[in-house]
Amino acid sequence: KKINFNAKEIFTMDASKRSSHGNAYFTGFGKSKRIVFFDTLLEQMDNKEILAILAHELGHFKKKHIIKSMIISVFTMLVVFYLLSIAISSSEFLVGHGLNTKVPAAAIILFTMIAPIYSFLLSPLSNIFSRKNEFEADDFACKLTSGEDLKSALIKLYKFNYGALAPDEVFSNFYDSHPPAVIRIKNIEKNISNQKI
Repeated sequence: KKINFNAKEIFTMDASKRSSHGNAYFTGFGKSKRIVFFDTLLEQMDNKEILAILAHELGHFKKKHIIKSMIISVFTMLVVFYLLSIAISSSEFLVGHGLNTKVPAAAIILFTMIAPIYSFLLSPLSNIFSRKNEFEADDFACKLTSGEDLKSALIKLYKFNYGALAPDEVFSNFYDSHPPAVIRIKNIEKNISNQKI
């Protein structure tokens, strides 16, 4: 379904055919910008909560998170290709990882297999950037709509998606691109109390 919203486009996705998971996200740039709501999310939330989620997604647009993420991705790919070029021509790299041939295809396969091991420790860095974006979008939503509605929508989202409200901090820092619900709720409550002052 396609809904016109002040000359911007909002789409619903028939996610219920695959799962009960609810989600919304902002995607695209230029003329292809759009906000997508899962139909399951629309069924789970009331109108005010949907508006709060919409405001959160608009926060991603206003803060240019998609463009920033794309720039970081391009830079990361350049670094990866540079490291790959060094690895292919380095006999120390190949022999050190048990490869006794200088066939480029074999070196590329080896690099692809071991890259996740070396990049594992960098996971928290990318998650820090992603979490910062989520806090900025939450802050924007609290200014545009009710923080209480955003808070209740967030709690419902974690409930219906079977997400842990307070996961282990170390595990979450390594694997989760979004802050734990408890931390996001504290940030939303801080916004609510600041608005009352």
